Amino acid sequence: MFENYEIWWVTGAQLLYGGDAVVKVDAHSREMVEGLNNSGNLPVKVVYKGTANSSKEVSEIMLAANNDPKCAGVITWMHTFSPAKMWIRGLQQLNKPMLHFHTQYNAEIPWNDMDMDFMNLNQSAHGDREFGHICTRMRIRRKVVVGHWSDPEAQKKIAVWERVAVAWADAQDCLILRFGDQMNNVAVTDGDKVEAEQRLGYHVDYTPVSELMEYHKQIKEEDIKALVETYFNEYVVADNLKDPSTEEYKKIWNAAHAELTLRAILKAKGAKGFTTNFDDLGTNDINDPKFVGFDQIPGLASQRLMAEGYGFGAEGDWKSAALYRTVWVMSEGKGCSFLEDYTLNFDGKNSSILQAHMLEVCPLIAEEKPRLEVHFLGIGIRKSLTARLVFTSRPNPGITATVVDLGNRFRLIANDVECIKSKPLPKLPVASALWIPMPNFETGAAAWILAGGTHHSCFSYELTPEYWEDYAEIAGIEMAHINAHTTIPAFKDSLRWNEVYYMLNKSLC
Repeated sequence: MFENYEIWWVTGAQLLYGGDAVVKVDAHSREMVEGLNNSGNLPVKVVYKGTANSSKEVSEIMLAANNDPKCAGVITWMHTFSPAKMWIRGLQQLNKPMLHFHTQYNAEIPWNDMDMDFMNLNQSAHGDREFGHICTRMRIRRKVVVGHWSDPEAQKKIAVWERVAVAWADAQDCLILRFGDQMNNVAVTDGDKVEAEQRLGYHVDYTPVSELMEYHKQIKEEDIKALVETYFNEYVVADNLKDPSTEEYKKIWNAAHAELTLRAILKAKGAKGFTTNFDDLGTNDINDPKFVGFDQIPGLASQRLMAEGYGFGAEGDWKSAALYRTVWVMSEGKGCSFLEDYTLNFDGKNSSILQAHMLEVCPLIAEEKPRLEVHFLGIGIRKSLTARLVFTSRPNPGITATVVDLGNRFRLIANDVECIKSKPLPKLPVASALWIPMPNFETGAAAWILAGGTHHSCFSYELTPEYWEDYAEIAGIEMAHINAHTTIPAFKDSLRWNEVYYMLNKSLC
């Protein structure tokens, strides 16, 4: 995915020091951009777009960035002193994410050789502060990275922002299909879809299950059979499940049919995610000879589609579906899943929360090769046997996040967690994770609840808080981060301060 995007680099300069100075600025910039691209630390190619020496040139570059779908963001750097008033119009026009890189061509001061010409040319310490001032005065949202351009630590910070910028670009044409409605009377999975499209970019369409069933009718038996064989090759499967004469085999067949159906409609509509609802699965009477529908919630299909990058939210949770897609893009399809707080384990310092769902947990977090199993699921409009992947997550630190609609704004809540070894669940054959929220069970859970956090969240082993900080900055939404240093009094104070801030700054809501 990242190869489809690029990041533009714009160097700030001016003509005060003459054309020769600008030629040197240009040469230095090209060398720096080439060095970044050859470092192996950046996932997205940086494209040098030249020096900006006037208000007109800045505006032309920013407008071009807006109109180029390949451009996921802009890096700015002031090689010399670049009068910030010439950046005003261009910054007003830019609608792509921006990173301000406070760096310098040379790493160290050439103490014995530095003269006034060198001073006039290498003025990043001067120019970047001028540029930073105008960005702050204009309330421009951006990330600031400080460090030498050859320093791997600085490059890694840019890399994080690049991944977030691409995920943001991906979200701007992200279509989520909502099959059926949300689960009855649930507040946290609902929200303002119009405001979400304005603020976060993604579009949510209600899609009748009757329309989904038209695709269901078109699936060919040979394609179903081939997918069933894929299941048998990719997962641990008991021999009795491979017998076509058994009811269990029929349920695996039905699961494959459901997966192909979902794939077909998602592809046809160009959607990047979807939601399901276990109370809306097609024709109600499963014993009707003309029955058309899923015989149970398409859990196995949801698990596999998540692993490939499709956003998913259970019970109509379109915000989680869209956010999971963003997590998958940022983490490059590694170690992430939609999860739900299921039940609590009070065990002193090891008190934890079991994360699971009826069926839909992504195998990207599995500790071992998933097992394909068939068991009864007695919830929703269908109560029947159904296939699913069963596994436990691997022990490791991670971070989980959610977005909630507070009426006057969206709030991103992120919690550092420690996934720990889970115990077998012989009577609950589902995929699961077990984690301790930071800084400990009591404080982490209380802070999440105080922030209005959902029972659904999007988890990742790969992401760090920096990703979510960059995401919230680009989106212009509030962020509440629960970590090892969180205390309830201080956390409550920060929520109160944020409330005042967003009430006074309604344009940021």
